[in-house]
Amino acid sequence: MLRSLFSGISGLRSHQTMLDVTGNNIANVNTTGFKASSVQFQDSLSQLLRNSMLPQQAQGGQNPAQVGLGVQVAGISTNFAGGAPQPTGVPTDLMISGDGFFVVRSGGETLYTRNGGFTFDATGRLVGAGGALVQGWTAQNGAIVPGQGIGDITLPVGALSPAAATTTARATGNLPSGAAVGETLVRDIKTYDADGAATTLRLTFTRTATGWDVADGAGATTSLTFTDGKQNGAGSIVSGGITVDLSAVTGFADVSDLALKEQNGKPAGTLASYALTNDGSLVGTFSNGDTQVLARIALAGFVNPGGLEKVGSSQFRPSGNSGQPELGQAGTAGLGGIISGALEMSNVDLSQEFTNLIVAQRGFQANARIITTSDEVLQELTNLKR
Repeated sequence: MLRSLFSGISGLRSHQTMLDVTGNNIANVNTTGFKASSVQFQDSLSQLLRNSMLPQQAQGGQNPAQVGLGVQVAGISTNFAGGAPQPTGVPTDLMISGDGFFVVRSGGETLYTRNGGFTFDATGRLVGAGGALVQGWTAQNGAIVPGQGIGDITLPVGALSPAAATTTARATGNLPSGAAVGETLVRDIKTYDADGAATTLRLTFTRTATGWDVADGAGATTSLTFTDGKQNGAGSIVSGGITVDLSAVTGFADVSDLALKEQNGKPAGTLASYALTNDGSLVGTFSNGDTQVLARIALAGFVNPGGLEKVGSSQFRPSGNSGQPELGQAGTAGLGGIISGALEMSNVDLSQEFTNLIVAQRGFQANARIITTSDEVLQELTNLKR
């Protein structure tokens, strides 16, 4: 039989693969985090009809004569270029701006994805659309401990921010130097004990001939003196174990805006809201105004992302040629940042894909013509004998 018949068949098979890949790309034009693929062709074996010959004294050399035996698919590569962001306004919708993959656990297997369409399930775990559990680090006392292993990201509904006793406070503003001797100013500030119970710290400022006396009503006193409105020395007073910094108080004329503020105590608080930051941190805001890092989403990088195997659901599995995953925090070690409230669109270029359809179709038709032409040649041969 003619070699061209088998070359045509190989061309049909290869271009059919190209049509399959292109059709799959177009079908996933709206798939979140989808990465388009492309087919690479290479020639198949070649039959040697005549060997090459070395140049001789009286005769030049000759090149080898070979006949190709068709085409084959050399590989199907994945394009990991980033897709355009699609804003959603949903805080748990995440997009990686740059390189890297989200780490998820599905059926006991660790997989990797660019689809950041996450939500919290009934148990508070952060999951993907198919139920895969998002992996990361859980904070301990508001901090991520270096070196700890990754696990499920869980929103601790009902978590408490512990109370803290007030140990310091600060006074700011001005004491009027023109006040009459004996005039008093009373300032209060809410403070907290170790159990979070609120108490009131009251300081009384009394004008004297040389400055102002400060008293807490429980025996603690100090004096403030001023030169040209500036305090002579940094004053402070300790009342009930609370050190009140008075160093910022001034003593200019005709202004009276003294205030006590910036105490460092707080009552106990419950988790009121959460947010996801650009480094993948899940930050909780508590009813007492405290904010704490609750967890941090892990990202993974690969030396050769093109070596990853697609396993469906926009997820990938490492292979022998992808390299081992390198886990890290978003924005470090070559990993991209995380954008909250947006998803990564498919990176399929429809104009390129429809052009590829035309190329694949014409390639298929041309190889089909090879087969029909070879058939006509064989028909002529069989007609030689009648």
